[in-house]
Amino acid sequence: MLAMQCVEKPFAMRLAGRVERLELGLVPKLARSRMARLLLSVILLDYGLYVWHVLTHKVPVLWRFHLVHHVDLDLDASTAVRFHFGEMLLSVPWRLAQILVVGASPGAVSVWQTLLRCSILFHHSNVRLPLSLERLLSYVIMTPRLHSTHHEARIENTNSNWSSGLSIWDLMHGTYKWQPAQAPIGVPAFQQVADVALPRCILLPFEPEPGTEHGQIGFVRQVAPRPFMQ
Repeated sequence: MLAMQCVEKPFAMRLAGRVERLELGLVPKLARSRMARLLLSVILLDYGLYVWHVLTHKVPVLWRFHLVHHVDLDLDASTAVRFHFGEMLLSVPWRLAQILVVGASPGAVSVWQTLLRCSILFHHSNVRLPLSLERLLSYVIMTPRLHSTHHEARIENTNSNWSSGLSIWDLMHGTYKWQPAQAPIGVPAFQQVADVALPRCILLPFEPEPGTEHGQIGFVRQVAPRPFMQ
């Protein structure tokens, strides 16, 4: 997070200011009112982050860094800030490109970043909402049950529920998966406490691959599901 504050924020806000002054990007061409531009910018920025999240799983060099987020063995709010600084730095050009293509103003970027932080803390938390309420919410936003499925140590479930804010992107792309979460959480090749210690996680992206049976580092075997929560 420190990397994002020091590297991304100054460039992002400066670029967003220039984009707003020159009316660059899609939003100025699609909306006229300030409120419409704000809403459309937040929605499009959220979609851009969905695409980035998919890429962090599908592009090997990006997955090496994103893996640090997934090896956490206990999914809770602390997981929301468990990202390798290398991944944060690699994401900066993408986020700047989003601002330029979308045509997001500094105000829109600030609103989106605030909502995103709240959403990430919420859906990584171990809060347990009534099932019927959460199922309803899951058609609008990413929820803890939905995202716990994404963090399962089974590749078919890890490759689902990629949205970070609005869940419409998973619904639209067919990657939405609602089901009772299954244990274990994490990545099969890294199921020991020593595997998730801070020093190991810092070096993890640079270590030899433990295996890529399913095309992603760390998924070296199938893990039999067992009930975790209903």
